[in-house]
Amino acid sequence: MSLRVMMVDDNESDLLFTRVTLQRCGVPCEVIEFERAQDALAHLAADPRHGVRVVLLDINMPVMDGFAFLDAFEALAPDLRAQTAVIMLSSSSDPGDRARAQTYASVAGYLTKPLDRAEAAKLLERFETQ
Repeated sequence: MSLRVMMVDDNESDLLFTRVTLQRCGVPCEVIEFERAQDALAHLAADPRHGVRVVLLDINMPVMDGFAFLDAFEALAPDLRAQTAVIMLSSSSDPGDRARAQTYASVAGYLTKPLDRAEAAKLLERFETQ
């Protein structure tokens, strides 16, 4: 079974680029995409067997930004989020955003866009074996 990765980003071009990078990095994965953070959250909340192992989360999105998503995600029942790690994948290199992200227990890393193949492979390998 391949690793299931959820991407949450309001930018279609970023979703496409990241999906292609993940699919070409040499580590098998299934990618699901959401342009709206609230839709991604609803997907996770709907079924404890969602199978999402990694969420690649953008920060700057309309309606519900990445930090609001994290607040809601961490408020979910433990069985809905227990096996899921969040990696912030943002165009923001602001140290304040990085520091704020690290205050969330579910955040397992912070990467800056664009994601390259080597970073993608390293990321997927990290969670493939856990």
